[in-house]
Amino acid sequence: MANAPTSISAPELQRWMSSTQPPQLVDVREQQELELAAMPGVVHLPLSGSQQWLPQLWDRLDRGRDLVVLCHAGIRSWQFATWLMETQDVPQVWNLEGGIDAWSVLVDPAVPRY
Repeated sequence: MANAPTSISAPELQRWMSSTQPPQLVDVREQQELELAAMPGVVHLPLSGSQQWLPQLWDRLDRGRDLVVLCHAGIRSWQFATWLMETQDVPQVWNLEGGIDAWSVLVDPAVPRY
């Protein structure tokens, strides 16, 4: 499939985040989901609020960094990552496989599951 995000597992992302060039994390979940379970250092772009943040998208994201998109289970983030690649001329975007739920199970059990 052309213009498809690359899946990344939670353990792979954890290793990448501790590297010298960590990716920028983009969380597309809603505010109430963020309040239930959050990862530090994410750029929060709730999909339902795209009318508000879309005009400033590239003020909030760094074109010079790799982007990893996440949501609860990996579906909304996959859609947003695909949209970035198809409409915003971003050549490569990663999608957190299984979302924050997989992060909680595989990496950080301190992150609540919901």
